[in-house]
Amino acid sequence: MPITIMGDREFENVPSIKSKALRINLNENIYGTFAEIGAGQETVRNFFRAGAASGTIAKTMSAYDKDFSDAIYGIEDDKRYVTEARLKKMLSHEMRLMEERMDRKKHPKKLFFSFANTVATIDFAKKYKGHGWVGIRYQVKPDEDYNEISLHIRFKENDARLQQNTLGILGVNLIYGAYYKYDNPKKLLRYLYDHIDKDQIEIDTINFSGPRFEEVDNRLMSLQLVKNGMTEAVMFAPDGNNVLPARVLYKKNVLALRGSFRPVTKVNMDIYKNAMDLFKRENRVEEDNTICVFEITLSNLRSEGEIDEQDFMARAKLLCALGQTVMISNFQEYYRVVEYFSRYTKQRMGLAMGVNNLVDVFDEKYYRHLSGGILEAFGKLFFKDLKVYLYPLKDKKTGKITDSDNLKVHPRMKELYKFFKYNGKVVDIQDYDPTIMDIFSREVLQLISEGKDGWEEMLPPETTEMIKSQNLFGYAKNKMIQQNLD
Repeated sequence: MPITIMGDREFENVPSIKSKALRINLNENIYGTFAEIGAGQETVRNFFRAGAASGTIAKTMSAYDKDFSDAIYGIEDDKRYVTEARLKKMLSHEMRLMEERMDRKKHPKKLFFSFANTVATIDFAKKYKGHGWVGIRYQVKPDEDYNEISLHIRFKENDARLQQNTLGILGVNLIYGAYYKYDNPKKLLRYLYDHIDKDQIEIDTINFSGPRFEEVDNRLMSLQLVKNGMTEAVMFAPDGNNVLPARVLYKKNVLALRGSFRPVTKVNMDIYKNAMDLFKRENRVEEDNTICVFEITLSNLRSEGEIDEQDFMARAKLLCALGQTVMISNFQEYYRVVEYFSRYTKQRMGLAMGVNNLVDVFDEKYYRHLSGGILEAFGKLFFKDLKVYLYPLKDKKTGKITDSDNLKVHPRMKELYKFFKYNGKVVDIQDYDPTIMDIFSREVLQLISEGKDGWEEMLPPETTEMIKSQNLFGYAKNKMIQQNLD
C-alpha cells in the first residue's frame, strides 16, 4: 500500500482511497447525500467506484448552473457561490431533506450525513488557481445531534483535472475521518492529507462543532494547520473563532504588529495605538476599511522548545479579549508577511515594530537563501507604499533613546538603511508613553512564573484580570508555591 508523508504516518501503511470508501459503503448504518458544486462530482465518484454504494448514497447532485443553485439554496447577500455561507446552506438544506424523506421509525439505526463542497477550480488563463469550501454534517449515534466539520482549501496544482482528483481524495479522507477518527481531531486533521502532497492543496481554515467536538478549541486546530505545514498562516477573530484570511484581508489596509505577546503589555498596546494613528493619516487609508493584525510566528511559539498549547491559548485569549485579530504564521522574515497580505489586498500596508526588530530586518543572514539576497527581500518588502512605524528603545542604564535617527545597522547596510529612511519608509512613533518603556514581556512572565507581585501595573487592566481569573501562565500555582516559600 502507498504511504503518506504527513508526520507520524510517514512509514505507516495507509488505507487506499478505494478501501476507505468501501469501508464506509459496507457500514450498513452510514447513509447520506452528496452535493458538489464547481468541480464535478469527484468525491462521490470514489464511493461509486468502490462498490456497494447503494446502501450509503441516498442522493448525489451537482447544481452546477447558478440559476438552479439559487433556486435550491437561495441567493447569497454578496451574490457569491464559493463561500462558507453557501456551504452551510447546502449542508442544512440536504440534511433537512434527509430528515423529511427518511422515516426514523423505519430506520432507527441510520447515521445520517450530508457532504457538500462548493469550489472554483483553476481558470482558463491559469492565473487564478482556485479555492473552495468542503464540509460534512453527520451523526455518530442515531439519537445524537449533528456534528460538523468545515474547511477551506486553496488549490496549488495547475491543471483542472488534477485539482478535481485531489478534491475527490480530500472528500473521502474527510468523510472517513469524520466517522472513524472523530475521537482524535488532531489525527483526523493530519489524515486529510492521506495520498495528497502538501504542494497539491492548502487547508487554511477549519472548524469543528457538535457534541463530539465540544472540547475542541478551534484556535488550537488552527495552530495544528500551521504546525503540520498545511498552510502558512491562520487567523482568528476577536470572538475566538477561526476566520478565512482572504475574507478578513480582502481589499483592506493592513497594519501588522509582530510580537511574542507573552503576555501582551502596555508597551504592545502603546505601539498599536500610535502606529494605527499614524497609519490612518496616510493617503487612502480610511478607518472603516483598515485592520490591524497581531502576528505570532511559529518560531516564536517554539522559542522555549516544543509548542506549549496552553501557553499559546493564554496569548490568544488575552489578545482576543483586547478586541484584536490574531494571525499565527511560519513567516520568519517580514517580507514574507507582506507577500502574504498582498495575495488578498492591493491597499496600503504598514508594519509596527521596535528598534531591535528593525535592526534584524537589515541583517543579511536572514536572506542568504534568496538568490538576490537582501536586495531581493527589500524589493518584496517595500515594493509599494509600505511604511515601518518605529517604536523607540530606551537604554535602562543610561536612559538614552534610540530611534530611526541614531539606530545602528551593520556597516555594509548603512547606505541601504539611509535610502529607505530618507525616502520616508521609516516613520518614528513620537507620541509614545515614556513612563512604560521599561516594560518587557519576558520580565513580566518571569515575575508571574516566580509567583511575585509587581507585574500587574505593567499590563492593560483587563489583561491582568484575565491572567488572575483564568489562571493563565500558571499564575495560581506559581503564587501558591511562592507563598509557601515565604
